[in-house]
Amino acid sequence: MKVIAVASQKGGSGKTTLAGHLAVQAEMAGYGPVALVDTDPQGSLSEWWNEREAETPLFARTTVERLGADIGRMEQMGINLLIVDTPPAITSTIANVIGLSDLLIIPTRPSPHDLRAVGATVELAEGLNTPLIFVVNGATPRARITSEAAIALSQHGTLAPSVIHQRVDFAASMIDGRTTMELSPASKSSEEITKLWAYIGERLDRMETSTASVMPQAQMAASVSNGAVYN
Repeated sequence: MKVIAVASQKGGSGKTTLAGHLAVQAEMAGYGPVALVDTDPQGSLSEWWNEREAETPLFARTTVERLGADIGRMEQMGINLLIVDTPPAITSTIANVIGLSDLLIIPTRPSPHDLRAVGATVELAEGLNTPLIFVVNGATPRARITSEAAIALSQHGTLAPSVIHQRVDFAASMIDGRTTMELSPASKSSEEITKLWAYIGERLDRMETSTASVMPQAQMAASVSNGAVYN
């Protein structure tokens, strides 16, 4: 199982929307079973998932203190990918999550304030030896600052080649627990998320992986109903 943390010191970076969309796209791309964890006290990802009608991705209710142990349980249950949303501040919560993660995704809006805020998150990831990927998020199409932000971020770490632009359909889809890929599969937003996940998935595939047996679906369902960490 691989663990991805989505973190940013700056609030409003679009972490929750990106986490939900990547989880759904990973399932669509055959990378499942995928599970989500929300460590942000605001609980926005939890609220989105509660509105969701689709059975996937799964949602794991846990705490930061129990996350390490629960990651082991999830892997035994056959979960292939865990995506963790984090609070918008550099706290012990973020440090614990990043330390348990195989990959850190840092969504960053192309603004001077956001670019200045990435330093603390990068230092934390480097101190914990966690690989990171920057994602330019909420960009304005054809804006000069978008390319300037991409250049600045690339000097501090790996930059995802797919830029996520600011569009109404991202917010509209999240209202009722969906994503742009489900609301409007042919949209540019859906295309951007699809390309972004393809890049991230390829990055994960290149990482050294440990072999884990996967439970049959019926056995996994039985584990869930018997009080495991899932809802």
